Amino acid sequence: MIDVLSELKWRGLAALSTDETALAEHLAAGPVTFYVGFDPTAPSLHFGNLVQLIVARALQRAGHRPLILVGGSTGLIGDPKETSERILNPKETVAGWVESIQRQVEKFVGFSGQNPARVVNNLDWTGPMPVLDFLRDIGKHFPVNRMLARDVVRNRLEEGISYTEFSYVLLQAMDYLELFRNYGCTLQFGGSDQWGNITAGVELIRRVEGERVHAFATPLLTKADGTKFGKTETGTLWLDPAMTSPYAFHQYFLNVEDEKVTEYLKVFSERSRAEIEELERHTSEAPHFRAAQRALADDVTDLVHSKAEREAAVAAADALFGRKDLRELSEPTLAAVVAEVGGVPLPANHELPPIVDILERSGVVPSKAAARRVIAEGGAYLNNARVEDPDAVLTPADLLHGRFAIVRRGKRTVGAVTVTGG
Repeated sequence: MIDVLSELKWRGLAALSTDETALAEHLAAGPVTFYVGFDPTAPSLHFGNLVQLIVARALQRAGHRPLILVGGSTGLIGDPKETSERILNPKETVAGWVESIQRQVEKFVGFSGQNPARVVNNLDWTGPMPVLDFLRDIGKHFPVNRMLARDVVRNRLEEGISYTEFSYVLLQAMDYLELFRNYGCTLQFGGSDQWGNITAGVELIRRVEGERVHAFATPLLTKADGTKFGKTETGTLWLDPAMTSPYAFHQYFLNVEDEKVTEYLKVFSERSRAEIEELERHTSEAPHFRAAQRALADDVTDLVHSKAEREAAVAAADALFGRKDLRELSEPTLAAVVAEVGGVPLPANHELPPIVDILERSGVVPSKAAARRVIAEGGAYLNNARVEDPDAVLTPADLLHGRFAIVRRGKRTVGAVTVTGG
């Protein structure tokens, strides 16, 4: 078998393990059936989840068999948060999210060949299980004092934690037991923030079945400011293109800080060690070329969306800054560009305004006087065409796809307006 563990370690994808030597021997003797789980707590996976999909992909390519668990039951409860109780989502909503996430994960692993992936839903075994059986067969193996010692529980004790969230670890541990029994699964991995839940499953199998199984955890991926990728009110990078456009996705990674770009390349790019080290050298010697960022943005957008979507995103950026014709962009791509630059709405039932007004409204200039000054200096553009008349008015012919207009000051300051309504 391929020494996939060494490759994962070099790429920074194996931070913790139950026993590294035993795990390496287990993988070498494979093929191993492994699992990784995702709770449907939103309609889409986010970029932080992509780390686990990358690991699953690597393990499958090394000859091992993936089980991708979508938590139809654990998603109804939610893993305990560090600070406050989770809001429980309606069952119908969670069921819809399960279907969406199942479709997403199918893009990253293969479902044919000698080691095909399989998607499983833990609601299939927890839903029919009587509560007394759960308490007798699972709950009796979990000492309360050990559960109280878990960091997330201890941090919540003062303000309170519900039994619902307190019991989450039992459900996840039972998942490993069920997959061990039904599929011969002997390896689980996940993010390091899940390590307590993961090792609880290892221990449950030891107590119930008397068998040794394995686990490892990936480090939490962080941004340059130290915050992790995840679901937040703002700034989340979703894998669903309807929630984060391919254009916005590509732009994010074009702008990754130099100190993070090599780390991200190791995780998300399939480039060789030699290629990544060469890009790291470029970043050190000529950071202004941003060669590593371009490679990262291209590779990760290809992986999550497609090469065609990445090419459209690159074309959109070129058009936005005057290097290509904006009229060549498709309406969805242009809409994503306008959303990213913060397009200002213009009601359709009003007369179209003067261009100086658009320059001001879009934030490209601070005032109409400044707009006139920029036009006089030859630095104002409408849809990449220089504006020469300070009294020019926007016309229907200026609207791209009948509703968008892009304005620019100089080379880099860009704004947009969108005609809304009927």
